[in-house]
Formats: sequence, C-alpha cells, structure tokens
Amino acid sequence: MIKLLYVFILCLFGITASKAQIQSDFGVKGGFNFTFFKVQESTFGFNQDTETGFYGGLFMDFDVDNTLSFQPEILYIGLNDFRFLNAPIYMKYEIVNNLDVMVGPSINYFFDFFLNKLKIRADLSTAYNMTSKFDIHLKYTLGFQEITPNGLFLGLGLKL
Repeated sequence: MIKLLYVFILCLFGITASKAQIQSDFGVKGGFNFTFFKVQESTFGFNQDTETGFYGGLFMDFDVDNTLSFQPEILYIGLNDFRFLNAPIYMKYEIVNNLDVMVGPSINYFFDFFLNKLKIRADLSTAYNMTSKFDIHLKYTLGFQEITPNGLFLGLGLKL
C-alpha cells in the first residue's frame, strides 16, 4: 500500500510538471549502501554495527532555475533481512559545472519494526553528471533516533 502511495505521488509530480510547463527529468537510480546501526548497550557505550546492502528506485528533478532544482525520490533499501523505503526531498544546487550538492529531509518507512515504523532522517548528497543522462552519486543519511540507522550510499543514476 505504501509503495502504491509513493508511485502515485511521483506520478502526480510528473503530471503537475507537464501541465505547468516546468522543466523536469525522470530517472532511475541504484547502487550499494553501507548502514551503521547505533545501539546503546547499557553502560558499555555505543557499539557500531555495520551492514551492507543495495538500493534502487525512482527520482524526479524539477528545475527552479539554471543551478537550482527540487528532487524527490523513492528508494527501496535492502540490508540482509532488513527492508525499508527511503523518500528524500532534496533541494539540489549545481556548485560547479556537472557537480551537484543535494540536501533535505527524508521520510523512511521501516518494514521490520512493530512500532514507530515512520522515521525522519537528514540526507546530504552529491552527484557528478558524467553525461546529460548518466550520473554517479554519493549520499549520507543521518538518523536522529537511537534505532534509526545512518547510511552511506554509492550508486549510479540514469535519466530516462
């Protein structure tokens, strides 16, 4: 049900952009992630547990001007038996030719938690556009709660 809601929202963004004559791009992205779970263990401090996995999903890029755009995404993330959806909403700024920096909040839906399945994280990303259609990106997500994981993502994007 949640997946259908996100697909509907992305389609709505696309329809709105086409009606308003806003320049937009649609694409797919995917790659590897390295997630750092922060678990407090009584009085023994923090134990960093790291998992590796994959991610894949869709993005829309709406131009505001020549260097600024708005980019929502929906990503499916898998870490062994741990699965969740990550939906960042980025403000994207081109700092130099073909190099973008993106920052924004992300809404996360964790399938494996019984309570508090929705969590908010902060995302910081950079992307280098190798061509007009193909980019390589690196992103870091910061969890605000003890059980919300931090993650490092490395992947590729393709505008369709």
